[in-house]
Amino acid sequence: MIDTVASGEARDLLLQLPGMLEQELRAQPRAAGLRLLEAAHDNGLRMTARLRDFEVKDLLSLTQFFGFHTETFSLAVNFLDRFLSKMKVQPKHLGCVGLSCFYLAVKASEEERNVPLATDLIRISQYRFTVSDMMRMEKIVLEKLCWKIKATTAFPFLQLYHSFIHENLSCERRKYLNFERLETQLKACHCRIMFSKAKPSVLALSIMALEIEEQKLLELTEALEFLQLHSKINNRELTFWKELVLKCLAEYSSSKCSKPNVQKLKWIVSGRTARQLKHSYYRITHLPTIPETTS
Repeated sequence: MIDTVASGEARDLLLQLPGMLEQELRAQPRAAGLRLLEAAHDNGLRMTARLRDFEVKDLLSLTQFFGFHTETFSLAVNFLDRFLSKMKVQPKHLGCVGLSCFYLAVKASEEERNVPLATDLIRISQYRFTVSDMMRMEKIVLEKLCWKIKATTAFPFLQLYHSFIHENLSCERRKYLNFERLETQLKACHCRIMFSKAKPSVLALSIMALEIEEQKLLELTEALEFLQLHSKINNRELTFWKELVLKCLAEYSSSKCSKPNVQKLKWIVSGRTARQLKHSYYRITHLPTIPETTS
């Protein structure tokens, strides 16, 4: 089967998969900790899944504002969830924790020249804590993450699966698998805490499988099964997460989620703040729409 499905570049891609599968288990949030967040009552005194999801949407807003990569956002979410699944965080400290995780992810994955000043991050986010507060929180986060900041998230798996699938598509059919669309779907999933309990490989393959079904690319069935086999993902696991991803994306694409008062970005930057920021900073006033594919 490997000779018929994987050849050339596709086979080279598969050589990366075992190492990625091994690494993904080393940097996953504690499932028990995430379940505690999901079960917590929203009384303003305890961290809850809802507060976590709001914070991740804020991180997505920052990602878009600065034009950072999806990889950076995925990494920031990974840091945040790993920390929240280990530590009891008071809601009033969540902003500092979230921004610290975001800044660590930016410094780990973006080019140095694109890393903003900590003061700019705090100013845009309209938080009242200081740079010193954030630096202290960064150190705490790093210690609790055991200094493991090279986490394998769902994003590199999505890249690998997409590249492999492209190698098994004819040139004229490749336009039906838009990677930007897949990235946006992944971002939508990151905004729900439930998906942090999925293995990154499973989440990425679920998104890819649904897109293949949506685009009716029947010729990719064998290639998809091949990826599933080599990713060691069973049918039950894949079906379970596909159903949750499908529901999430349906809600994300609904008219309700498109209303400005529901999903509008929070970053309302004053003229004074705007003048103090770098001209290269990019601001978007809405959440991304999942791109339509060529019909």
